[in-house]
Amino acid sequence: MPADSTISSAEWQVRKDLAACYRLCALKHWDDLIYTHISASVPDEPGHFLLNPFGYRFDEVRASNLVKIDASGQVVGDSPHQVNVSGFAIHGAVHAARPDAVCVMHLHNVNAVAVSALDDGLLPISQHALRFYEQIAYHDYEGLALTPTEQERMVARLAQLPAMLLRNHGSLVCGRTVAEAYVLMDTLDKACEIQLKAHAGGSRLKLPSQEICRKTRDQLLGDGSPEGQLEWPALLRQLDAIDPGYQY
Repeated sequence: MPADSTISSAEWQVRKDLAACYRLCALKHWDDLIYTHISASVPDEPGHFLLNPFGYRFDEVRASNLVKIDASGQVVGDSPHQVNVSGFAIHGAVHAARPDAVCVMHLHNVNAVAVSALDDGLLPISQHALRFYEQIAYHDYEGLALTPTEQERMVARLAQLPAMLLRNHGSLVCGRTVAEAYVLMDTLDKACEIQLKAHAGGSRLKLPSQEICRKTRDQLLGDGSPEGQLEWPALLRQLDAIDPGYQY
């Protein structure tokens, strides 16, 4: 953290984690030029969030250039950067409805977009997909602009679930930490990729029984602690070896 900074150590830690999340998404090619967003709540500042500066690629995001905004997407404090206010509409609605959602990821990752367009959505054909068995919501496409009434419909469908496929659009996950959000998105993306490859084989798909699906999901959920606690340090080591610049 810069020596002359007024940012709290707790906020700086979230900034580093969020910047790392953007960089990891870029490595996975989940970014969409300068579009889509990952937001995080600012510790001890209700109604304040961190978002990427509009016009920057995911691989350019760092702890210091993340922008602090309020619930309406307006910049808080001094920043040379602006944000995509309309792009924050999805995040703002989810943060308002879900205090537990410290980090909200909305991406246009290709695998998720493709599965979102399938009538059956995500099928329980892999262990990755079973993490989301009866734990994923769907929201039908209504166009580019997210109106207040659509926000209400979207968050009602999301309810307390950790993930959603936005039909013909993309993916959304909620994490109690940045690490949890990233690991959930990684699992969801892999589940979608596996399904697309299985469909491409042209053969009939084999699905586990409902009993096995629920049993496996519960085993994967464990004691309900935030996911990603073990994976996150390993992912940060990967980033540090490539470029530690996200931390500054």
